[in-house]
This record gives sequence, C-alpha cells and structure tokens, in this order.
Amino acid sequence: MKTLTFEDLTLEVRESARRSTLELVVERDGSLILATPPGVSQATLEAFVEERSEWLYTKLIEKEQQARLHDPRQYANGEGFYYQGHSYRLKIVAATEQKPPLRLYQGRFTLRQDALPQAREHFIQWYTRHLPPILDEHLAALTERIGATPREVHIQDLGYRWASANRRGHLYFHWRVAMLPYQMSEYLVAHEVVHLRERYHTPAFWERLERVLPDYEARRDWLAQEGGKYDL
Repeated sequence: MKTLTFEDLTLEVRESARRSTLELVVERDGSLILATPPGVSQATLEAFVEERSEWLYTKLIEKEQQARLHDPRQYANGEGFYYQGHSYRLKIVAATEQKPPLRLYQGRFTLRQDALPQAREHFIQWYTRHLPPILDEHLAALTERIGATPREVHIQDLGYRWASANRRGHLYFHWRVAMLPYQMSEYLVAHEVVHLRERYHTPAFWERLERVLPDYEARRDWLAQEGGKYDL
C-alpha cells in the first residue's frame, strides 16, 4: 500500500488510470484516502493535501466530537491521566483541600469536587501550562543541530493534528503533546523544526530528520499506532 504522510496524518494513496483529478476521502472509520491518477509527483500530492488541509481537519474534528458524545471521558476516582507518558490516577478532593482546581501532587492528579463540571477544561488548561518547558527543552537541544529556529511557538487545540509549522516560521503544538512520552514529544518538535528548512516531505526532509533522529521511523509508527489513547 502506498501512503503519503502530511504533518501527523497518514493517507493511503490510491492510483487509478480512470481518474483525471485528485480527491480526498475521509472514511467512516477515520482512515484517509487520496485518490489520484497515476504518475502524479509527491510534491503535487502534498501541495494538494496542504491546500485542502483545513477541510480535512474539520472533517476529522467532527468525527472526533461525534465519538466523544458516544464515549465520554470519566472524571472519577482512580481514572488514569497521562503526563509525559506516565499515567497518574485521579483523586477527587474537597474544595477546602487545595486552592487550584487541578494539580499533580504526590503521584496523583487531584481535582476539587466543585471543579468536576469543568474537569476537561481544567485538564486542558493544566496541560497547556505545563507543555512549554517540555518544548523549550527539545528546542534547545534540536534547533542548532537542524539549523533552524522558530519565530514563535503556540499551544492550542489542533484537532487531529499533533503539531504543524507555517511559512512564517511559527510552530503549533496540540496541548495533548504534554501527555506523550519524552521521545514522542521530541520527535514532534524535531519534525516541525525540520519543516522550517524543508517545507514538504521530500527525500531531503526525511534525510535531514534522520540525521538528528536516526530512529524517527519507529517513533513515527509508534505515534500513529498508540497516539490515539493520549487524549481526554
């Protein structure tokens, strides 16, 4: 099966001599298809996906929201929540026991009882506050080796994307990155910093990434297979 990687997405490329145009399809299970005539260049395929990326991610977010309605997250005593790859059990505490609505304390996440109705929002805010030091550590180790430095770094909800880079030199990371193991957040930072040098996933892109992360393929595959569980 031929595939194309765009940002943190993998699309199956289906060639057909009967086609004369390119088309993106989001299947019911969330899998992505790029239908194409034979012989279209990699750069053309990536440019096509990038041009329609907003539509693509909107469709994926809609599916994610539908799935969440059918399988809502439980914010209850004993439920596990990830931070830097480790799972920490949640403990609900009385409002008088702590000032912040949510904190990581003595190996547990503790959430005030009165904050339960907005539990997901408190977790998102917590991850958003604790992600910058992780990113800063990776950037300090990688930017000189790659030969590129971002102008700005942003943390926000990117839907199905883990991260992205734009032409202005800005990097964007999903708050969920704070949940990932160290090696996976390092891979995402390296991937996006390389995009500041190589816009598309050309052979030159992968060669440059391999120079700083020789095992990038294993990390990329792990993230594609296991990344879905690092969510709220």
